[in-house]
Formats: sequence, C-alpha cells, structure tokens
Amino acid sequence: MNILCVSDTTSSLAFSSGVSEIYKDTDLILSCGDLPVESHDYLSTMLSRDVFYVFGNHNLTTFSAEMDRDFRHYTPHFENDYTKKFYGFMIDGKCMIHKKTGLIIAGLGGSMRYNEGKSQYTEKEMKRRILRLSGKLRRNKLRYGRYLDILITHAPPFGIGDGQDPCHTGFKCFLDFMDKYRPRYLCHGHVHLDDANAKRVSQYKDTTIINVYGSYMIHDDKLGAKNG
Repeated sequence: MNILCVSDTTSSLAFSSGVSEIYKDTDLILSCGDLPVESHDYLSTMLSRDVFYVFGNHNLTTFSAEMDRDFRHYTPHFENDYTKKFYGFMIDGKCMIHKKTGLIIAGLGGSMRYNEGKSQYTEKEMKRRILRLSGKLRRNKLRYGRYLDILITHAPPFGIGDGQDPCHTGFKCFLDFMDKYRPRYLCHGHVHLDDANAKRVSQYKDTTIINVYGSYMIHDDKLGAKNG
C-alpha cells in the first residue's frame, strides 16, 4: 500500500505540476495539518483518492496565499461551512475506517498550548481527547483484532523529534497512546525540517513515527484490511 502524507507547506513534490504521474500509485492521502483545506480538494482531484486530515495550530485562508508563502493570512480554523465546501474527511478527534483499504485511522490535531489561539491544548486537554476515542478503539480491537493502524497528529510525541520551545513541545500522552493502542504509524507535522538531511523517521516500540513535513510516501504491503 502507498500512502501519500502531506503537512505544513505546499512547497513539495505533492503540489508540483507532475503530481499525477509522480504519485499515480497512491492508495490514500493523509494530511497532518497547517495546510489550506483547498489543498486537500486539489490532491484528491489530481490523484482520485480519498483524503483524511487533521487541523494544525494555524491554517491559511486560501490555497493561493499559501503558495505565495504569505504567512500574514494565517487564521484559526475549525470545521465550518467554508471547510465543508472542499473534499476531505476531517478526522480530528475521530476514528474512522477507510472502506477502500480497510485501514483504521484516528486523528488528534493541534499543538501544545502556547497562547490563547485555537487548536491548542494542554497535556491534560489532549488526554481528555484521547479518552473520548478510547471506546471506539476498544470496539475496533474486538471486531478487527487491532485498535487502529495509523494515528494522524499535528504535533509530535514528547521527546521524539519535537522542539524545545513551548509551541513545538510534543505531547507525553502520545507516548501513552502508542504504549496502549500500538498503531503501526504515527504521522505528524508541525516541526519544520529545513535541513533536507534531518531525521524524519523514528521507532517507538511497535510504532513508526514519521515527520511528514512537506510530503512523504509510506510504502507498506502489510497494511490493509487483513492486518492484525
């Protein structure tokens, strides 16, 4: 299975003129936040694939503004009438099954709280969000033999590719989540990888953690409906 992951910027191959050819074998698209909702519609149109996404700690109002890298247009955002105009499954705070691939995907967007902006959470608040998912995850385990396959977040786990400043500090409860629910992948953005050689992939017990800043393709033939 081939999963195209995007986050934070449209300055990547995923938004190049050759996207339809470069990523023609894509089975599913995941967005880890801080991308305009129009970009999800664009990728789905170009690749004829479904998009699952979470919110970051800020988002741009228009696709063109992001392409111009005009960061003055950042605005707080949540699902509303405007976001619903564009294609994509908003999975922030939810757990869903993608029928075409059989993948079980959950989402926990936002960042650590560093001011009074929206889509920011304290450690305690994020723990409560995880608790609200726990019933669904347990039912998945009973029915499908696993809690989930992929967790999409915006922020990283604490101590694994996160930053030192309050905004980019990761969540400790994501470590607890991986301990208990054992997703095969945790995909996040938020921490910008300006160095092309910066480390993108880490392993935490059974979970592969990927900073997908820009774009990243997961190739994994073991993922799918029969994954146990």
